[in-house]
Amino acid sequence: MEAKTQSQEHHENNHHREEEEERECIFRSKLPDIYIPNHLPLHTYCFEKIAEFRDKPCLIDGPSGRKWTYAEVEATSRRVGAAFHSQLGLQKGQVIMLLLQNCPEFVFSFLGASFVGGVSTTANPFCTPAEIEKQARASGARAFITQSAFADKVRSYCELNNFHLITIDVPPSEETNTYRSHYFWDLLDTEEELLPQVEINPDDVVALPYSSGTTGLPKGVMLTHKSLVTSIAQQVDGENPNLYFHNEDVILCVLPLFHIYSLNSVLLCALRAGAAILIMPKFEIYMLMDLVQKYKVTIAPFVPPIVLAITRNPDVDKYDLSSIRTVLSGAAPMGKDLEDTLRAKLPNAKLGQVFLILLIIFLFLLINLLVDSIISLLSDFFEFYYSSCFGLLLIRAILGR
Repeated sequence: MEAKTQSQEHHENNHHREEEEERECIFRSKLPDIYIPNHLPLHTYCFEKIAEFRDKPCLIDGPSGRKWTYAEVEATSRRVGAAFHSQLGLQKGQVIMLLLQNCPEFVFSFLGASFVGGVSTTANPFCTPAEIEKQARASGARAFITQSAFADKVRSYCELNNFHLITIDVPPSEETNTYRSHYFWDLLDTEEELLPQVEINPDDVVALPYSSGTTGLPKGVMLTHKSLVTSIAQQVDGENPNLYFHNEDVILCVLPLFHIYSLNSVLLCALRAGAAILIMPKFEIYMLMDLVQKYKVTIAPFVPPIVLAITRNPDVDKYDLSSIRTVLSGAAPMGKDLEDTLRAKLPNAKLGQVFLILLIIFLFLLINLLVDSIISLLSDFFEFYYSSCFGLLLIRAILGR
């Protein structure tokens, strides 16, 4: 009798829970919940499983062929963080600007800033000096890491405000060498022991990319450790991840890291999965096909213009691209004709489009927002109408009419 009572109570509790979820419009997957350790700092989360692949390749610099293992990437990032703190004076919550094309130094700088509780704001080095300065002022950037070809875009701003300028490829010349001008690779002489012990809150900002949101002027997007850890976990963790990355993959990183698509869904997700990341500074069709063939790339995140360039290139059949098992396309939709042509060129690859998923989610949220707004406006209108009518009747009663 007691067992029956407990069973009935359990059934009633489930029934009440289902009714409550239905009222709140909660949709639950049939798969178990993903464990999201969003109490961890971003760098700790990315390297949480490093013991499993510490000696495996982590970064591959496409142009030079130089490689870094996961252990080397973590150690280098820690030394960069120590240098940011001890030589540049970077404190928790302060901002550095990464004015870089794709390169290993971008990765070391982003992770190094995370280690000391700093914030990285990313910018396109091909922006104008005025555009870069506007972002620098808005974000509060105090140090700038860039290539020598773009250094003059921010040099006068750094000198005027006494900010640090670090170049990754060429040491400062005699004319530009001041105590606030640095060569990136000299920073690696800093002892790792100088890395401060910083208490990082999950809600602390770690990245500050700027986005126009498709239209309008660029606006800073404050991404916290918690939000990025949650985003990465949703993509690569759990039994049924959105992105099936694993530690045997070689992931092509040709999309710009100053854009959130590449920073989040390529670099950070690959680090979490323990995959090798093949870095290209920019898109060049023959270099891309050569690197895919040389390093047996398995995951290829693209955008439609790159897909179009591949399908239209007359020499694509001269390269072995059969290692690619997944093509991810985002930022804009691909038409059916382009999809079919790509599948013919890469018959072993599965094609996933990120844009359509985001568009559907956006439209769903927009419709819900519009419906809520209309209901709210109607509610306010009728409330005003009835209160006005009541007030008019009350006035007439007082006046004896």
